Amino acid sequence: MPTYTFTAMDAKGKEQTGTVEAASQSAALAAIREQGMFPTTVEEAGAASTPAKGGKKKKAPAAPKGKSAGKSSGVMNMEFRMPSFLMRVKPKQLMTYTRQLATLINAGLPLMRGLQVILKQEKHPLLAQATTEVIEGVQSGSTFAEALSQHPRVFNRLYVNMVKAGELGGVMDVVLERLAEFMEKAQRIRNKVVSAMVYPIVVLAMALGILTFLMIVIIPKFEAIFDDLLGEGGLPALTQIVLNISRGFVQRAPFVILALVVLVVLIKIAGKSGPGRYMIDWLKLRMPIFGTLLNKTAIARFTRTLGTLMTSGVPVLQALNIVRDTSGNEVIARAVNDIHDAVKEGENMAPPIQASGVFPPMVVSMVEVGEETGELPEMLMKIADNYDDEVDNTVAGLTSIIEPLLIVFLALIVGTIVIALFLPLISIIGQIGQ
Repeated sequence: MPTYTFTAMDAKGKEQTGTVEAASQSAALAAIREQGMFPTTVEEAGAASTPAKGGKKKKAPAAPKGKSAGKSSGVMNMEFRMPSFLMRVKPKQLMTYTRQLATLINAGLPLMRGLQVILKQEKHPLLAQATTEVIEGVQSGSTFAEALSQHPRVFNRLYVNMVKAGELGGVMDVVLERLAEFMEKAQRIRNKVVSAMVYPIVVLAMALGILTFLMIVIIPKFEAIFDDLLGEGGLPALTQIVLNISRGFVQRAPFVILALVVLVVLIKIAGKSGPGRYMIDWLKLRMPIFGTLLNKTAIARFTRTLGTLMTSGVPVLQALNIVRDTSGNEVIARAVNDIHDAVKEGENMAPPIQASGVFPPMVVSMVEVGEETGELPEMLMKIADNYDDEVDNTVAGLTSIIEPLLIVFLALIVGTIVIALFLPLISIIGQIGQ
């Protein structure tokens, strides 16, 4: 009976080599698969290498680190020609990547095979490079989580620690599904908040542009006409006020622009320091209209992140550290840090949550009930779902309120300017009629 040598991937995604006796190559493939391995090359001893069905041909010389062979090499070469600081993996791209990997592993493919399948179709240079190096890391003996942790620009602490918990519990497919669902919900909430804020910002920007044009171009021309026909003393009070504002706007426009630029720079500088970032985030949460929306979004993110981590098996103290570092708001981060310190001392989570003053009483009560019943992760997910619904309702309410308010605001501004310019014209027409 012929002897076949083979190369295959085991259930952990590691490459294995060996020999098997079989009547034919098909029988050899079946025998290898019965051992729980996925064959990539099978050859009869002394014959040329034959790729296994669905597998790969005999290994070519190793490519330089960070590059891959075949179709992905063009992508990787392009990546190395681009400055790395210009590239960023968007949450939506990472969400799709995670969902695809979860689907492949759930379908029964080994981890390494799933990563290789994704690599062949990945078009984002930075994500493709990271995947290539993760494959190399796992092949060299690192765990999947350890390999992911070498790419913090792509996979944050939340991602790495959930994968680590999935590896320890042997439920990688479940954890990846939860990660994908978490990112999908976070992306959906983020999109709704952005859509609620984009409309008024765009309308206000257009209104400021129109107002600037009127103040700089139109009103000065009318002022010259009024000076010739009526003189400065014969103008109505409203017209005089509008002309004075226009005159001051034209004369001080460079200083106003400079002041705005300086203000933006100062805010950016302040945001890089702890106290400054805390103050900016505190003001965000207390903004009129939008403060409530941002507050609910922050609470939903906190509870969903913590609940997802705890459900996946991450220890509570480690989960709190991850939530603190990924909160995106310094006020929430400091509150979570206080909660972490209190839990570390042996307290329950509800009292420090209440003492922080950041979270509403409903959150405190539900966390307390979750601790008493031993179902804290599930309760946190319920809180997150509830606040997601509140964010939806708040966005819908803001959209319905902001639109008429902006229309009224623009009507008042433009209407005031038009009336101020037409009052002198009425006087001029009356003098002409006399």
